[in-house]
Amino acid sequence: MKNNKLKPVILINSRFNYHKQNTFQQLLLLKGLQITQDPKELKKMIGVRTVAEVYRTLDKMAMRKEYHVALAEAGIDFNYIVKGIKDHVCENPLSNPGTKLKGYQALLKSLGLDEYKGEGSNTSNWEELLVKKIEEDAAKGPKKLQGKKEESTEMYEVIEPEIPASVKASEDKEREIFKSIYEGK
Repeated sequence: MKNNKLKPVILINSRFNYHKQNTFQQLLLLKGLQITQDPKELKKMIGVRTVAEVYRTLDKMAMRKEYHVALAEAGIDFNYIVKGIKDHVCENPLSNPGTKLKGYQALLKSLGLDEYKGEGSNTSNWEELLVKKIEEDAAKGPKKLQGKKEESTEMYEVIEPEIPASVKASEDKEREIFKSIYEGK
């Protein structure tokens, strides 16, 4: 029996930093290894506190490489995954329509086609389209009201009611109070 040294398990959601997946630091470490082999310099380059974290990051990179080799040896590659989604989800007549839809969405997302981006329109978001539509409708003028019968269409305009004198007087009084407070008179 081989005496294999067990490697640490990487937990994505951990309260300890040394278990987290530090992909960015791994990429920095690869770039730094092109410049120097000194662990103290690499520690500064990737922004970690100790040299042990540099070695831990190297271990994670080695495990990732071993994992991909193991997947390849087992015959698991992108063709295998796509064929599995196609066979088991999309083409199985007994599968749920919702599951089929999720399978198609996964395939579309993997191709980058999960979002529709219109090429012909100048405006890209719905808010700009809505503002443009409102402006076009406002330029057309007042709308026609349609009743239950098609013959009873009438034009309408909004007439604002007049403000009573007592309300105007109270508003003027409030304005004077605010002037005295804010202007210091």
